[in-house]
Amino acid sequence: MITPNANIDNRDSSPNVINIEGLYKSFGAGNDVLKGVNLHVKKGENLVLLGKSGSGKSITIKCLVGLVVADEGVLTVFDEDIAKLDAVQLNKARLRMGFLFQNAALYDSMTVRENLEFPLKRHSKELSPKEINKTVEEALNDVGLLASIDKMPSELSGGMRKRIGLARTLILKPEIILYDEPTTGLDPITSREISELILSIQKKNKTTSVIITHDMACAKLTADRLAILRDGTIYKEGSYEELESSKDEWIHSFFV
Repeated sequence: MITPNANIDNRDSSPNVINIEGLYKSFGAGNDVLKGVNLHVKKGENLVLLGKSGSGKSITIKCLVGLVVADEGVLTVFDEDIAKLDAVQLNKARLRMGFLFQNAALYDSMTVRENLEFPLKRHSKELSPKEINKTVEEALNDVGLLASIDKMPSELSGGMRKRIGLARTLILKPEIILYDEPTTGLDPITSREISELILSIQKKNKTTSVIITHDMACAKLTADRLAILRDGTIYKEGSYEELESSKDEWIHSFFV
């Protein structure tokens, strides 16, 4: 049994690996989503980003990897300004960041094995077929699904698809992982299993993570720190316990 996360590794003294300053993003007139987001994430930290639907949580992390171009602001990852990178540099930076999409984004026409081989064949061309096979098996073993290596995505449950998506995210050994609603659509038992997997990955690989979730059980288990988006800015930050005990009724509404 994995216990809820706590800052036992003295992360307060760690350097920031993600810095967001004055992030603005609009989608047409009158649709201002982000209105000056400031957010910093330390090396080895799990930050949970909360907010009501449509508050801009997913847009924030998509700006971090260049999937959405910010209107204004500075986003630095490993001290590199994402907006100033050319296509080659951006792709290189993305290799250090894993992104677990909400729907796992598996290739339906490929087996589990082929899904995991794909990024290795594209980005780790120095690996032999034997080394690729070993890496794939190790990644699947880490998420407890080695027996599913030759199945098609259509044969997997929602929780299994999430695990396979996470294995594919991990296979290039990213230093940062961005999770977009990792437990959405899952039953409580499977949701806890995914949350425990996120926590074990952090502890094993020393990854830095930003986790978007509406699942407060996931937030409680995985978060070193929480940040809440409201009206396009970061409204409040703190530990799970600090925010849960807040006298602010709007903040407290997340915890009831």
